Amino acid sequence: MSAPVTVYGPAISPAVARVAACLLEKDVPFQLQPVDMSKGEHKSPSFLKLQPFGQVPAFKDHLTTVFESRAICRYICDQYSDRGNRTLLGREEDGAVGRAAIEQWIESEAQAFNPPSLAIAFQLTFAPLMGRATDMAVVEQNQAKLAKVLDVYEQRLAESQYFAGDEFTLADLVHMPNTELLASKPNTAGLITERKNLSRWWDEISGRPSWKKVVELQSVPRPSKS
Repeated sequence: MSAPVTVYGPAISPAVARVAACLLEKDVPFQLQPVDMSKGEHKSPSFLKLQPFGQVPAFKDHLTTVFESRAICRYICDQYSDRGNRTLLGREEDGAVGRAAIEQWIESEAQAFNPPSLAIAFQLTFAPLMGRATDMAVVEQNQAKLAKVLDVYEQRLAESQYFAGDEFTLADLVHMPNTELLASKPNTAGLITERKNLSRWWDEISGRPSWKKVVELQSVPRPSKS
């Protein structure tokens, strides 16, 4: 019997990995449905019904479809609140204050961390896979932008174990895909390892079983193209 939850897109996509990590933390069974972007499947009429902007991931369960990875993660936490890790969006007794403490760092990830880190990841990881040359000027420009964000993170993580306090939450999880891409490249790993508190934080969360499973999914060879 197939899993009732389907995530559309390749595990190597940071946004797909974000959703997969959330589902694994919540112990919600799911299946990954491949989308061959090189063949334009993400722009097909059937896929655009799931994701009107033609991007991955898209999410579908027995109730609805959702697009945008962070929105999907919030939906998973709310809809499957009684499964797996029940505090990804805070503890019930912490109310709106606890939720806001998490949401502000999720927003920081989307607005401040993701743009430069994804630009770097594209140039160093995805451009070569697409047969494109790496533009080191773009890498260097975005490293400078990202360093300012990471300095703020370093200070925050000197004050608390995780972004929103002393428990792992969605505020930490949403950062994991791009941080993995940075930490795995010799010329960008120092952005993480040279900051003591950020390095400690990454060592802790990257060892979570859910994330190890995501990395395992990403390492599965993709089917060869005929």
